[in-house]
Amino acid sequence: MHKTIKDIRIMAGEIAENIRPEDIDYVLAERLNLTPSEFELKRDMLLDDEQVKQTKKDIKKLAKGDSPQYILGYAWFLGYKIMVQKGVLIPRFETEELVEWTLNNLKDNDSVLDLGTGSGCITVALSQEAKKKGLSNLKWTISDVSDAALRIAEENLLTYQIDALVRKANVLIGLGKFDKIISNPPYIKNSETNVMDRSVLKNEPSLALFAGEDGLDFYRKFAKEVRDHLNAHGEFFMEFGFSEENELRELLNKELPDFDIEFKKDMAGKPRMVHGRWQK
Repeated sequence: MHKTIKDIRIMAGEIAENIRPEDIDYVLAERLNLTPSEFELKRDMLLDDEQVKQTKKDIKKLAKGDSPQYILGYAWFLGYKIMVQKGVLIPRFETEELVEWTLNNLKDNDSVLDLGTGSGCITVALSQEAKKKGLSNLKWTISDVSDAALRIAEENLLTYQIDALVRKANVLIGLGKFDKIISNPPYIKNSETNVMDRSVLKNEPSLALFAGEDGLDFYRKFAKEVRDHLNAHGEFFMEFGFSEENELRELLNKELPDFDIEFKKDMAGKPRMVHGRWQK
């Protein structure tokens, strides 16, 4: 029996009260290839039997707590379609701002490391946007400690025909030297599990999320290793938890006194990104 989008939303609520309306809307709009505005305008659109069957499957997965992006098999990042699956961090909108900041500082011939690449979304977006700006001869390296992440990242790089070195590494150990390092590392405090979204805890890799009692374990290792992996006047761009600015500032000022350190707020006005430039 044919059903409208409006019927599907009612059905989802009846099957499972724990499903967020925005999640079913997102999955359904993607399945139907509708923009958010088209989705709102076409609530009376009829779905055929196959579409209803697929929607029922999706609703059951949402009811189990699966993330919408994992159900679809992809996420959107800065306008680019990025393949994701369980075991790989879902790209976040906040990280798009980190990419934009890095892009504004890229130069021809730069060598760039995407540290803790996850799905590879940063390198995909940064390389494609750099191409639009006419930047040339950029050399890309991606690294991660997770084999699963590197496999997915390689698939995404292949989709966008990006030539990059792929390396398995724990923070910077074993990697070369670069002009730019960009990273969205793990930065969630162990104590913050009680305020996190249940689907994030259920689906996304803890290795890519948590970084010790204060959320700064990754940055401690990074700060001790970074000089051996940057060229003269090299720079890094990193994301961090918005409650960690003071502690991170203290850490970087202590460990990297020969770096110019700059913090930046995101569009929501929260401290979220840090840039370091080696004075050498």
